[in-house]
Amino acid sequence: MNLPNYLTLSRIVLTFVIMAFLFAKNFAMTCAAFLLFLAACATDFLDGWVARKKGLISDFGKIMDPLADKVLVVGLFLTFVQLQLMGAWVVVVIVVREFLITGMRIFALRRGVVLAAESAGKHKTVSQMGAIICILIFLILRESGSYFSFWNETFESSFRMGIHVMVGLAVFFTVYSGLVYLWRNRHLIRTL
Repeated sequence: MNLPNYLTLSRIVLTFVIMAFLFAKNFAMTCAAFLLFLAACATDFLDGWVARKKGLISDFGKIMDPLADKVLVVGLFLTFVQLQLMGAWVVVVIVVREFLITGMRIFALRRGVVLAAESAGKHKTVSQMGAIICILIFLILRESGSYFSFWNETFESSFRMGIHVMVGLAVFFTVYSGLVYLWRNRHLIRTL
């Protein structure tokens, strides 16, 4: 085990801590969850950067880094489903896409082909993280609004509309990036 691998594993641990803090439905815990989410995002950047800079790239890291990203996103989206901030279908779309693409990558690896990440996949990740940040800010504002008396139904419905737009974009880029990936690698599908 090396530092990049510890950073990757910390993202998985942070996911469950963030989820627990969000279920507490407390202003201070929600703020802490937001800060921990930003820390988890930072580990996503740092693990790869340290691995490349120090020559610590490992097979474990290559497998666990994308898995840790998926655990973070799916874990938080499931939390938001439980908190009734999004529909369960969103999580289903994301999980189905990830299973399809991961399955294709494993199939390609067995044939000795390494499938590179697509730029559309980066848009997917940014849109998913953006949706998560938007929802976390909503939760912070809603809970602080009870302390400062600025929260009302109009403000909440407007913010929920913004959440729906952000989640819609995340779903769009999730589906789009999956389709682009499948299309660009269709020659592998034909060999099934």
